[in-house]
Amino acid sequence: MRIPESPPIMGRILVEHEEDLSSAWSDPKYGELIKKADHEWLHWDKLRFVARERGLKPEVAWALLAFSRRSRYRTLPLRGHDDAQLRYVVPDRVQRELMLTDQELAGAIAAPEEHPIQPSLRDRFIIRAFHEEAIASSMLEGAATTRAQAKEMLRRDRKPRNRGEQMVLNNYRAINFIREHRATPLTPDFIVELQHILTKDTLDHPEQSGRLRTNTDRVVVADQYDYEVMHTPPPAGELPERLSMLCKFANYTESEAEFIHPVVKAIAMHFQIAFDHPFCDGNGRTARALFYWFLLNKGYWLFEYLPISRLIYRRARGYFRAFLLAETDGFDITYFINYNARIIGFGRRDLKRYLARKQFELLHSRQLLADNPDLNHRQREAITRLLRDPSHIISIADHQNHHRVSYPTARSDLLRLEERGLLTRRVIGNRFEFTGGPGLSEINLP
Repeated sequence: MRIPESPPIMGRILVEHEEDLSSAWSDPKYGELIKKADHEWLHWDKLRFVARERGLKPEVAWALLAFSRRSRYRTLPLRGHDDAQLRYVVPDRVQRELMLTDQELAGAIAAPEEHPIQPSLRDRFIIRAFHEEAIASSMLEGAATTRAQAKEMLRRDRKPRNRGEQMVLNNYRAINFIREHRATPLTPDFIVELQHILTKDTLDHPEQSGRLRTNTDRVVVADQYDYEVMHTPPPAGELPERLSMLCKFANYTESEAEFIHPVVKAIAMHFQIAFDHPFCDGNGRTARALFYWFLLNKGYWLFEYLPISRLIYRRARGYFRAFLLAETDGFDITYFINYNARIIGFGRRDLKRYLARKQFELLHSRQLLADNPDLNHRQREAITRLLRDPSHIISIADHQNHHRVSYPTARSDLLRLEERGLLTRRVIGNRFEFTGGPGLSEINLP
């Protein structure tokens, strides 16, 4: 990945383009460009090309854009290099996403009778989301395992076979840890313990798990292909103070006059950990885990169901680029806020589609119950899955692990469905697999 070009020095622009700036203030072409650049929060690295395409001077356009942003910046008690404060703006598109996040993902918004998830299915949804998050977060950090293998390990609760699977298991344990400690105030020791959970038995140097990096540890962020250094974190000697500053920021309750939206605050914490890189390894996973912890701490309970890392994994280039854009533009983390707001939006919409599908399946199950009162809920769900996807294959082990029942119970469930003609059995090696049977076509669905 190429490091974005840093913006030109403002003082030089003012001197070299004084006359151009005077006329540009009233030029509608510059006005249209600034409006577009502000809406999309363009960095100099892209603005310079857009300006040239429109026959405008890039340096002049950047100066006008910088002036328009300057009065709107808010600063945070967090730091980049050389004691520079993190700064940000909340653009309109982010404001909209924050509103939707409050409406749809915060527990305080929905009354109990409007709870969008059936209580009987809640734990199952959480387990599914936790599995997805644990797997994707590990793969984002380069875990050498497949999604199918990782899912199989978590579902069967078996021991990891390699380092990649250990990373997945560690992530799963970390997610449960932050869920259990969502009400615990943030401390440097808490952050170190979280990193220890995430990196246990996965490092070439095990002693680096559960401790901050030191001056003898050379830690940089390099491109995975050509190994160009993309980011150099602050000196190790600054870490205790930086972590204390971060914890104070996380635990502080703002007054109405200085309110920072919790999602913006969580994103800023994510950025700060990624920037500080306080550990020899596991920094990205720790940053994403703290992002979850803070939002759960603030009552955004539906974030338990959002596998954010899976969405970042699909758009990993944008994730790293947003970080670099912020660092090269005077620690304007609006770029990082924009990116994460989009990711949250994707996750929020995915969750709504998932819940709608589950509610539709529930209607199917109720119809199955009415027509077949002797079917238990596990059998009804198995049939519903096959009605939704006729190509779906069910094994006894899958049914057992999905519903957390004994092997004999799972076997009995499926064989009884076969007896009724609702499933068809086939033998693969030494195991049974079941697909939809001829009796499915006789089921009347709503």
